[in-house]
Amino acid sequence: MPHYTASEKSAQIEVTEANVKFDGTKTVLLVGVGGQGTILAGSLLAMAAAQAGLDVKVSEIHGMSQRGGSVSTVVRMGEHVDTMVCDPGCADAIVSFEAVEALRAQQYLREGGHLFVNDETIVPVSVSIGTFSMPGDVSSRLDELGAVRVNAGEIARQVGSPRSTNVVLVGALSTALPFSPETWEDVISRRVPPKTVEANIKAFRAGRAAAGADDVEEA
Repeated sequence: MPHYTASEKSAQIEVTEANVKFDGTKTVLLVGVGGQGTILAGSLLAMAAAQAGLDVKVSEIHGMSQRGGSVSTVVRMGEHVDTMVCDPGCADAIVSFEAVEALRAQQYLREGGHLFVNDETIVPVSVSIGTFSMPGDVSSRLDELGAVRVNAGEIARQVGSPRSTNVVLVGALSTALPFSPETWEDVISRRVPPKTVEANIKAFRAGRAAAGADDVEEA
């Protein structure tokens, strides 16, 4: 389980005097399958929190990521973060890059927490080889959990950046955190390849809009 502080992970992160204060520590869990970009999404979140002057710790579990297996990233932030452990019922927000992974991760969401889900289902390796079966009524079960379902893949294609599904989901997540859109867009600009900055900012803004933000500007 690799883990690091935000400042250890990227030299691009500059910790400033705190301009965002949390009541205690906030925990965000990102889950998906290998190759969906959960690690980049976690990096953007860690950079935004660090830029706001918060202590940030990140933990990654890669699993069988090269085979399409489950992967997860935990980002914890606050004035002081003692541990990177995400116990059941402690996540303030979960971002799931795939619908079934959201159901698997629901136990970690605290009461009243936010659940953002990419409205896409990927058949896992365990189902392909017949070890497990797919759960039924995935969409209705997510609705019962109060999930914000976002068709992130289609949105990414609509803005001309089909590989930016993860940034669309970061945009959705941003509606549940106190960091300004300007902070998010700044870290995106510094983290993604220069040629993709404009497309990724469009993806971010589209994700915010899909999650109900009313302050979205045209990219």
